[in-house]
Amino acid sequence: MDERSKRTLNIIIGLVIAVLLGTIYSSYLMPQKTHLVFGATYMTMNNPFYEVINNELKKEIEKEGDELIVRNPELDIDKQNEQIEEFISKKVDGIFVNPIDSSKLTSLESAREAGIPIIAIDASVENKDLINCVIESDNYDAGVLCAQNMMKRMQSANIVLLKHSTVESASSRIQGFVDTIKNFSQYKIIDSAECEGQLERTMPLMESMLKKNSNIDVVMALNDPSALGALAAIESMKRTNILVYGVDGTPDLKSLIKQSPLIAGTAAQFPLKFGKLAAKNMYYIIQGKEVSRTIEVPVSLITKDNIDSYNLKGWQ
Repeated sequence: MDERSKRTLNIIIGLVIAVLLGTIYSSYLMPQKTHLVFGATYMTMNNPFYEVINNELKKEIEKEGDELIVRNPELDIDKQNEQIEEFISKKVDGIFVNPIDSSKLTSLESAREAGIPIIAIDASVENKDLINCVIESDNYDAGVLCAQNMMKRMQSANIVLLKHSTVESASSRIQGFVDTIKNFSQYKIIDSAECEGQLERTMPLMESMLKKNSNIDVVMALNDPSALGALAAIESMKRTNILVYGVDGTPDLKSLIKQSPLIAGTAAQFPLKFGKLAAKNMYYIIQGKEVSRTIEVPVSLITKDNIDSYNLKGWQ
């Protein structure tokens, strides 16, 4: 081999060695992204609002090549605590929780001790030190908007409330409504019921209140499923003079705003934003970045006056 060929060969060998060393260096100092696994438990999946949040959250997580384990406690707080303990035993990298009872999620203490970041969705917990962040609607304002609209439409009203008092978000909506009317004696709350936000539980409760009270003018429901349950009861008893308010902005209730004179409006939430924000902030926490302890998403009242500005087939 002549001298020129040797020099060329040495250059090639040097380049190969440089590439190999670079690959080794990168593998040690810039390791491949770890596959992350997250857990999510919602109070119930028998509510389209949580389905939409979960679908968006899952989409964002899987986009990163990571995994989301989803559990449905079916409104059973003991089961939800067990599900969080399951996530801890699986050593998940983060937990998303929608609390059934804001004061009884005792398993969160174990999750914090295990160093697992926690994001509450749609409702906070009583001990906010147990979570890194809560993403929720401006629930109090949802109640305020419904009350203000009612007061514009009616000079006086006898009102019933459909509640889920153990959940902070639901309680805040009702409180916003009550606080808005409390200084106006012509608006009276004459009855209420705890329906847990479930359509099938609301209908018999509403029927019972209708039998007890012949003078109901307005129903303020904590969410759209309970508003739909109230509407079904009202229609089954052939009452035509009662207005119903909900909170959510579900496709079903938006369609009924156009079709039924009994549906006055719904304070719309934005679950697509919830899913995106939950994923983004969980990744920020894992990366050691600062996140806001409370992220509040504004609500918007949908009525017959502005329904044409909204998509009736999907969520906001």
